Amino acid sequence: QVQLVESGGGLVQPGGSLRLSCAASGSGFTISSMGWFRQAPGMERENVATITSASSTKYTDSVKGRFTISRNNAKNTVYLQIDSLKPEDTAVYYCAMGGFSGRTFRWDYWGQGTQVTVSS
Repeated sequence: QVQLVESGGGLVQPGGSLRLSCAASGSGFTISSMGWFRQAPGMERENVATITSASSTKYTDSVKGRFTISRNNAKNTVYLQIDSLKPEDTAVYYCAMGGFSGRTFRWDYWGQGTQVTVSS
């Protein structure tokens, strides 16, 4: 069974940086896409960054140029470097592991989330 454990969240001032980590246990990491999502209070969960098994990356427009997703397959870990943090980045950040079932892509596994709070 796959388990995902996020770490690295915290309280940071606007303009600061954080690096979130998500360690995966179980099988399938190297052949899976990994994603970072965030959910602010009262808002829907939003996919902010995705990295495929081939390390192709995709970002939602609001974080382009500030967020960088990367993966280390030797450590079964995916990272999210967050720079130039803004108060609107405040949310619980989740990582997820996904893949295709037939022609359908699904996010199959989720971590428990890590809180990021941006405030002065």
